Amino acid sequence: MAEPVVRIGAVATEDVEMEGNNEVDEALETLEGAEAADEEEELTMENDLVKPTFVDYLKSPIIELSIGNGDQSTTLYAHQALLAQSPFFASAITEFSNGAVTRRIPFETEDVKTVGSFLEFLYTGEYYPRRSGDSGLEGVTGAANEDDGGRLLDHARVYTLAEKLGVDDLKVLAHSKVHRINSSAKGEIAYARFVYANTPRDDLTIRKPIASFWGQRSHVLRHEAEDDFKQLCLDFPDFGFDVLSYVLDAREKRGGKDREEDVPKSARKRARMG
Repeated sequence: MAEPVVRIGAVATEDVEMEGNNEVDEALETLEGAEAADEEEELTMENDLVKPTFVDYLKSPIIELSIGNGDQSTTLYAHQALLAQSPFFASAITEFSNGAVTRRIPFETEDVKTVGSFLEFLYTGEYYPRRSGDSGLEGVTGAANEDDGGRLLDHARVYTLAEKLGVDDLKVLAHSKVHRINSSAKGEIAYARFVYANTPRDDLTIRKPIASFWGQRSHVLRHEAEDDFKQLCLDFPDFGFDVLSYVLDAREKRGGKDREEDVPKSARKRARMG
């Protein structure tokens, strides 16, 4: 009887091929990972190369900003590359030809001091008065009150200008300075009047703290400037509604002190006759 023939060559070949395929796959993965790392490194290097330095900003053309009208007009100057960080100015700059000698942008409705604060922020990342400590401002006495709200209005104007120019970091900075200033009732009313006249209804960032301030203190402060407070409510119904909403919300959150059964019944209806 012939001895059986055992064929193992095919199986061995298959195992070798499988092991070979695994090694190839691992090599390909390693190669792809290395290529991806190289591409990322090259992209990072390219970004570092194109990122402008401060000197690059200073090499850019000078832009004239014409502030105000007629005899009251003033011209301020700034480098184009810095102004272009604002979407508003970036759009205006596209109107200039490459060879334009004079580059002027009219800014007739803005205040010189406010625009100056904006430019100071572009160049330094801050504007005067700078923040000092946790709650103060340089050169400003924290306990001092002011009747006209001038300092509050300064920062409110910077805030609304930053909104117009699309510079969010400046908005945040200006709003933070508002909360570092003490003021009188009349000053707070002047500030609230400006904000409600110059900001959209959905700008809760600056409106909500005003409603909160008056919701907590109106029962005291309104007596210091009652006529002005009343006129503010009449001129800006949104202000009165926001303050009332704050008071009612706070009352509701107190946990049911004023429950419905404790509230007197309405006395408007007359007793029925007969």
